[in-house]
Amino acid sequence: MHLCLRKKLRTSLSIWGWGSLGVVLFLVTFGPFAIFYFAFYILCFVGGGFVVTLLFGKSNSEKYLEQCEHSFLPCTSVGIPKCIEEMKREARPIKIDRRLTGANIIDEPLQQVIQFSLRDYVQYWYYTLSDDESFLLEIRQAVQYALVQFSARSKETDWQPYFTTRLVDDFGTHLRVFRKAQQRIAEKGDQMKDQAEELVDTFFEVEVEMEKEVCRDLVCTSPKDEEGFLRDLCEVLLYILLPPGDFQNKIMRYFVREILSRGILLPLINQLSDPDYINQYVIWMIRDSNCNYEAFMNIIKLSDNIGELEAVKDKASEELQYLRSLDTAGDDINTIKNQINSLLYVIKVCDSRIQRLQSGKEIDTVKLAANFGKLCTVPLDHILVDNVALQFFMDYMQQTGGQAHLFFWMTVEGYRVTAQQQLEVLQSRQKDGKHQTNQTKGLLRAAAFGVYEQYLSEKASPRVNIDDNLVAKLAETLNHEDPTPEIFDDIQRKVYELMLRDERFYPSFKQNVLYVRMLAELDMLKDPSFRGSDDGEGESFNGSPTGSINLSLDDLSNVPSDDTVQLHAYISDTVYADYDPYAVAGVCNDHGKTYALYAITVHRRNPNSEETWKTYRRYSDFHDFHMRITEQFENLANILKLPGKKTFNNMDREFLEKRKKDLNAYLQLLLNPEMMKASPALAHYVYDFLENKAYSKGKGDFARKVPPLIQKTYSDPDHCRVAAPIDDNVDDNIPLRVMLLLMDEVFDLKERNQWLRRNIKNLLQQLIRATYGDTINRKIVDHVDWMTSPEQVADAVKRFRDAFWPNGILAESVPRRDKAIRMRTRVAGKTKLLEVMPDELKHIIGAETTRKGILRVFEMFQHTQLNKRMVYVFLERFLETLFPQNKFHELFNKLHSRSKQMQRYKQRLHSTQAPSLQKR
Repeated sequence: MHLCLRKKLRTSLSIWGWGSLGVVLFLVTFGPFAIFYFAFYILCFVGGGFVVTLLFGKSNSEKYLEQCEHSFLPCTSVGIPKCIEEMKREARPIKIDRRLTGANIIDEPLQQVIQFSLRDYVQYWYYTLSDDESFLLEIRQAVQYALVQFSARSKETDWQPYFTTRLVDDFGTHLRVFRKAQQRIAEKGDQMKDQAEELVDTFFEVEVEMEKEVCRDLVCTSPKDEEGFLRDLCEVLLYILLPPGDFQNKIMRYFVREILSRGILLPLINQLSDPDYINQYVIWMIRDSNCNYEAFMNIIKLSDNIGELEAVKDKASEELQYLRSLDTAGDDINTIKNQINSLLYVIKVCDSRIQRLQSGKEIDTVKLAANFGKLCTVPLDHILVDNVALQFFMDYMQQTGGQAHLFFWMTVEGYRVTAQQQLEVLQSRQKDGKHQTNQTKGLLRAAAFGVYEQYLSEKASPRVNIDDNLVAKLAETLNHEDPTPEIFDDIQRKVYELMLRDERFYPSFKQNVLYVRMLAELDMLKDPSFRGSDDGEGESFNGSPTGSINLSLDDLSNVPSDDTVQLHAYISDTVYADYDPYAVAGVCNDHGKTYALYAITVHRRNPNSEETWKTYRRYSDFHDFHMRITEQFENLANILKLPGKKTFNNMDREFLEKRKKDLNAYLQLLLNPEMMKASPALAHYVYDFLENKAYSKGKGDFARKVPPLIQKTYSDPDHCRVAAPIDDNVDDNIPLRVMLLLMDEVFDLKERNQWLRRNIKNLLQQLIRATYGDTINRKIVDHVDWMTSPEQVADAVKRFRDAFWPNGILAESVPRRDKAIRMRTRVAGKTKLLEVMPDELKHIIGAETTRKGILRVFEMFQHTQLNKRMVYVFLERFLETLFPQNKFHELFNKLHSRSKQMQRYKQRLHSTQAPSLQKR
C-alpha cells in the first residue's frame, strides 16, 4: 500500500513539475503578457465561428421562405390537420328558418329589411376582409331570433291602453309643457336674441318640474349623447331578446347594436322630428282642403316669424313681376289687374308686419280696441243665449258679485224646460193608466223649493236681491199650489231687467276689457292697423262690422246673404231612437222614452259650389224654432202654421207620417224665395236651424246649464302630468276622454270657467252618441285590433322598407330644402289647419281661442329638439308596455340621470329643503 502511495505521489509531482516548467519556459520565451494574447485569440476564434454560422443560416432560411411564400408551412403535429378538416366541414351552407312572426305577409318584407341591412351596413366592408360567410349567417340568425322574441311579446301585449290612454296622456303632457314654457317666456317680456333657443331651454326646465324624476334635454339637444342613449337602449334590448351565448359574443353584439342604433333608429327619429317633414305631412293629410284667401291673410297678419313674412313677400314679388311681364288684352287684363292688386296688398301687409316686429312695437289688439273708441254693441238677450259670449259675461258677474242673479236666471231656464217635459210625461202615463202623479209632482216641488232655497230664501248665500213682495208671493204659491213651469217667470223677468239696467252689470260690462275679449272670440273685432287698406274689405272694428250684429250672434257662421244662394230642404225620413242625439244632458229624466227624429235633407247651391247634408230635428225643435221666428218677425205668425201637438199616441206611425207631410209643407213655405225676400234677416235663422249640428233652443237652451257654483276640482296643472282620470263619467268613455283631454290642453279650457267645460263635455257626449251609439268603446277596441293586425303591420313594414330602400337600393340622405321653401311650407300648413277647423268649434269656444290653440299646436312642431322629446317619450312608453316585467321606467331614469336640467333641479330642491331641515 505504501508503494502505491509513493507511485501516485511521484506521478502527481512529475505532472506539476512538468507543468510548472512549461509555464516558466513560456513566460521566459513570450513574456508576462502572453497569457492575455492567448485568451484573446481563443475568443476571436469562437466569435468568428458563431458569426459565420448565423449568416449562413439566415441566407438559407430566406431562400427557403421565398420558395414557400404561397404555401403552408409543414404541419408539426397531427392536431392541426384535423382542425383544418373540421373547419372545412362547417363551411357548408347553413339552412335558415325564415319564419319570424308566424304570418307570411309580415315575414317576407321583414326578411327583405334584414337582407338589405346586412348588405348595406356589413357586407360591403366584411368581404374585403374575408370570404367566409359564417359570421354573416350568425348575425342574421341572431337578428331573426330577436325578432321572433319581439313578435311573441307583441302578441301577448294588450295595446288598447297604449293607444287610447298613454299616447294621449303623453301628447297632452307635451303640449302642456310647451304651453307653460310659452307663458313663462311671455312673462319675462324682454326681446331675446334667440327666442327659439330660449324656448327650448325653458321647455326642459318646465319638463323637469313636471316630471320630477327625468329630463330628456341631453338626448334631444346633444347628438353625441343621443347616439350614446340609443346604443345603451339597443344593448338592453339585445340582452332581453338574444340568448345568453349570442349576447356574450361581443363582436356580433356590437355589430347588431350599431346597425339598430345608427343605421335604423337614428335616421328614423331624425326624420320624424324634422319640422319641415311634419309640415309637408300636415299639408298632405288635408290636401283636399283648398286654401282660403281670408285664412291666408289672417296667418300673415298673425305671424311673428320674420322669415315666413320675407319668404311670402319674395314669392309675391316674383309672381308680381311675372304678371307684369304678360302681354294680354281683353277680359284677361281685368283678371290680371285683380291678381296684381292682391299681390300688392300681400306685399304691403308683409312689409308692415316685418317693420312692426323689427321695431319691437307689437300691438295687442284687445288692449288697443279697449281704448280705441266705439265698439260693436251686443244686446244682453243675445249674450245670454250664446255660449261664447255668456262665459265672458259670467266671469264679469263673478268679479262684480252679481253671479247669483245670472245663475238664478239660468237655473230657472233649466227648471222651466224640465218641468214642461216632466208634465208631458205625466200626462202621457195617465192616459196609459199609469198613476205616478204624486211622485212626479213631488219631484217638481222639490226642484222648485231647491231653486227658492238656493237663491231667494233668507239663508241663500249669495242671495238674489229682488222685491220682497214677489218673493213672498212665490213662497205662498209654493206652499199652497202645485208647481208649474211658469212659477218663477215674474221674478226671472225682474232679474233680467236688473242685469240689463243696473250700472254694476251689463252697462259696466260693455266698458270692461272682458267685453272686448268677447268681441274677439266672436270674431267681431278686427285689427285696426289695416284700416283703409286697398283690399276693399273695410277691416275695422270701430263701429258695427259689415252686416247686422244680431245676425252674427244668432248664426255665428259665414252664411252668404246674397240672392245667388239657393236653399232647398225636405224631410226625407222619420227615424226612431231610444235617445235624442241632440238632447241636453242632465235635463231629460224620462229615461227610456222613445222619440221621433225627422231626417231633413238640405241642398245649398251657390255660383261656385253645391253642398248637400242631412240634419236631424225633433218636433220640439221645430216648435222652438217657430216660436223664435214668430217673436222676431210678427208678420210670420199669420202666414206660417206649425202642425199642432198631440199629447197621446204621438208615436203612432200614421200620425208621424201625417206630421211629416205637414212639416214638409211648413218647410217649403218657409223657404219660398218671396218669403225670404220679404224678411232678409230670416235667412240666418233658417240656416242656423238647418245646419248639421245640435240645435240650440232659444226657449230651453239653458236647461243644460246647471248653476256653476262648484269650485274647480282640478289639481294645479302647472306642475303635474296629464295622466289622472278626467271625470268619473268621462273616463269610461274612451273617445270622450280623448277629445276632452285634447281640447283641455289645446285650447286651455281648464283656465276658463267650469260652466264652459261642462257645456263642451255635454256637447261631445251628444255628438259621440249620435254618431256611434253606445258601442263606441267596442268599436275603438276593434279598431286597435285592426291597427295591430298582420295586414296593417305588414303594410307598415313595407312602407318602412320602401322609404329606406326604394327599389331595393339604400336611399340617399335627402338634401335640406331651401329656407324660403321651408318658410312658405310653414305658412301653407298653418293656413290649411286654420281653414280646416269647423265653424262649430269657433261657436263653442270662440274664434280667438280656436285660432290661438291651433297655432300653438302648429308652433310646437316647429322645434326639432321638442319633436325629438315627444318621439322618445312615445318610444319609452312603447317599450314599457311591451316589457312590463323589465323595469324600463327605472332604466330610463338612469339613462337620463346625466341631464343638466335634472341636476340643477335637484340642487334647487336641496337648497330649498335645507333651511327647513336645519330648523327641525
